[in-house]
Amino acid sequence: MNRNSQTLGSMPQPPWYAQRWPWLLMLGPATVVVAGAFTTWLAVSRPDALVVGDYYKQGQAINQDLRRDRVATGMRLEVQMRFDPQAGRLEGTLTAAGRPLGTPFKVMLAHPTMPEKDMTLEAVPDATGRFSIVLPALERAHWQVVVEGGQKDWRLAHSWDWPKHRELDIKADAR
Repeated sequence: MNRNSQTLGSMPQPPWYAQRWPWLLMLGPATVVVAGAFTTWLAVSRPDALVVGDYYKQGQAINQDLRRDRVATGMRLEVQMRFDPQAGRLEGTLTAAGRPLGTPFKVMLAHPTMPEKDMTLEAVPDATGRFSIVLPALERAHWQVVVEGGQKDWRLAHSWDWPKHRELDIKADAR
């Protein structure tokens, strides 16, 4: 036993930085520090587009939107539309109680995460209620679609997973 301890004691030990175990043990905390710095950079450099500054005003506006939904239900409005990527057009029909509605209206397409990709399109249906709007491109996304009257007196709203669902049919059903 005494002989073994002399053998171990006589071998020179390399310094700690020349061994692999301290480096392996420090790899975990070092990775966490780098990931934390990257996350901080992401949080500071990217604007938070989903949070609005005037959330209280927008909350009050919900009651106005519900009133417009009830007006659309009273008129029994329905809009059917589809996007034709080859023609670059959004086409469809707008009806009230099964009859064509020929008054101008707006179609708003809201991107789920990037407000700079939101679009507002003006539509003027013909006597049969059919409309066709120039829309050069519609990227693959879960769009929020709001169709509202020219005087903002009624509103239809729905989500649209394009191109998973090629057509969109929105019926007024305010509760």
